[in-house]
Amino acid sequence: MTDWLSPAEWQAVMLSLRVSFWAVIASLPLGLFVAYALARWRFRGHALLNGLVHLPLILPPVVTGYLLLLTFGRKGWIGALLDPWFGPVFAFRWTGAALAAAVMAFPLMVRAIRLAIEAVDPKLEQAAGTLGAARPWVFATVTLPLILPGIVAGMILAFAKAMGEFGATITFVSNIPGQTQTLPSAIYAALQIPGGEPIAARLVLVSIVIAMAALLLSEAISRAVARRIAGS
Repeated sequence: MTDWLSPAEWQAVMLSLRVSFWAVIASLPLGLFVAYALARWRFRGHALLNGLVHLPLILPPVVTGYLLLLTFGRKGWIGALLDPWFGPVFAFRWTGAALAAAVMAFPLMVRAIRLAIEAVDPKLEQAAGTLGAARPWVFATVTLPLILPGIVAGMILAFAKAMGEFGATITFVSNIPGQTQTLPSAIYAALQIPGGEPIAARLVLVSIVIAMAALLLSEAISRAVARRIAGS
């Protein structure tokens, strides 16, 4: 593939994989916590939290990217606090692309994990609790093994969404080759230049292959985990 793709195209592919990987890894702990809270807890603000989680799916991605720029840009209220200590953390960097991808993919991750948690009979958790197990231990030994297929599905969905994220990313961190130019941004850039259709076609094909591989891997892992749970 390195001979088929130019160095710049290969760089966009690798950056997309890097951004998507860290978007999923960084958002997984919070996604797991939020999914459990929405599935098991009832509290004031439950509907508000649910709405905020799903807001990126409803808002135009450009709006999400602009809000990220206002918040985490060098002059944003969080970015301005980080800049004197760490320098530019997110603005016009691949970490900003990962943040944008994580925000856009977060609702899909939470939704998949929440459905898996809601499918677990609460009586199983209550039974473990009556035997004296602390709540974190109940979650680790009872709930977590049962929801592993849902976690895997959520991670793969989030990864696929992050790979295809364009609007929020280009608004927040622009389209800088080698810095923030992911696969969708590279495809867009190729279509803006005369004779760029072959470049776009190659990158589209790579995108399809990666997305299909992710889906097949998700299915294989989910089945393996489900068989292991059923056999235990």
